[in-house]
Amino acid sequence: MTQTPAAPDEPTQPTDPTDPAHDSLESKAGELLRLHRDPTLLTVVNVWDSISARVVSDTPGTAALATASHSIAASWGYEDGENIPVDLMIEAVGRIAAATTLPVTADLEGGYGDAAETVRKAIGVGIVGANLEDQMKPLEEAVAAVSAVMDAALSEGVPDFVLNARTDAFVKAGDRDPAEVLADAVERGRAYLDAGAPAVFVPGKLDEAQVTTLVEAFGPQRLTLIGLPGVPPLARLEELGVARVSYGPMSQRVALTALQELTEAVLAGGGVPSNMRPLN
Repeated sequence: MTQTPAAPDEPTQPTDPTDPAHDSLESKAGELLRLHRDPTLLTVVNVWDSISARVVSDTPGTAALATASHSIAASWGYEDGENIPVDLMIEAVGRIAAATTLPVTADLEGGYGDAAETVRKAIGVGIVGANLEDQMKPLEEAVAAVSAVMDAALSEGVPDFVLNARTDAFVKAGDRDPAEVLADAVERGRAYLDAGAPAVFVPGKLDEAQVTTLVEAFGPQRLTLIGLPGVPPLARLEELGVARVSYGPMSQRVALTALQELTEAVLAGGGVPSNMRPLN
């Protein structure tokens, strides 16, 4: 059963455990957690609206969906970095959840000032997992946010909520010693796992040695990565014990590249490609 997202100017009501839809929500969370724990690598091609959600979810082999905050913000004319109003983001991820029967995890950036309340709103529109950036805030503050989110999910009746606690150690590394950056990622990731997060997201162009260190520190099927050009192949990441690979805003960039190429072809006197696929 799908849920209708709340209007952006209306507060989302807490999930009602007596609502028949709640069983579906709890079931989807359990399935998303199982997909992360399975030794088979979970790959999620990120989506940003209802039609991209339907295209990806209808592709054979797709097991779950993940939203991309950068892509959603861009589609509404906002810069990335929590510039989009939180209720508009919640409406957007709710529309995505309503467009599929698959479990959906949402990129909620740093939590828009109140991570626990933002997750409550997201659960209210059908979301069963989330990315939460630490933005390299003081570790105690970041751990408290992780703990608060997991407590909020439990109070909403979704104990298997898949919080993918993100550390920006590599994203914000600058010219720091890579060994120190890796040590920070290990320390922060372990702390987030101890605070109840089921998984830790370490975005960055990581090599095999760095991935191996992180998996050994967190345990198998606890680390999630972004599939950047130059990272180890998916098959090797699966062998190393990585839980999940996502693609962030790159899926939207691929789609927009195709649009730009079509525009260039039309302006050059051509037209649509012959291999264009029909969409329902």
